Amino acid sequence: MSKISEGLERAFASRGFAEPSVEDLRDAAGVSLRTLYKYTPSRAEMVLAALENRHQRYLTRVFDALPRGPEQALDTILSRIGMWMETETSHGCLFHAAVAADPGSQPLRALLERHKAEVASRAAAATGLGGSDTALLLIIEGLTQTWPLRGEAAVEAAKQLSQPLRSQRK
Repeated sequence: MSKISEGLERAFASRGFAEPSVEDLRDAAGVSLRTLYKYTPSRAEMVLAALENRHQRYLTRVFDALPRGPEQALDTILSRIGMWMETETSHGCLFHAAVAADPGSQPLRALLERHKAEVASRAAAATGLGGSDTALLLIIEGLTQTWPLRGEAAVEAAKQLSQPLRSQRK
């Protein structure tokens, strides 16, 4: 399942959610059509599997092995999000793109909400900014949406915008 999810994630990230055919998705997953449908019996399940894989990779890349100091942790998180954008998704958030492609899908919306809530919660815990989940998410989302236009300048702006939060640290 991991191999399938990884391949599906790559396919959707590079080609969007509408363009790849089932054959393209099968090829990206590196399995037979029968195996692909065994583990992901519909295109909607394929999208969810891809995004679940992306969720785990993102959390690992952004939050694993952070510096212990809350000040350094926040700067590291924001820098890592910039690196993620540069290497993984220069067009914006894949979760938002998935919901935009299928706005009526409750499972997609629930996955988007869970992903964003976990990002905000982990950022607050790692930075000692408990209770600032929404403000941190706003900064992170702003960075994610602005990075395609401004690149590294968006990372630096996010760090500057986080300064008032840092002064509220308990």
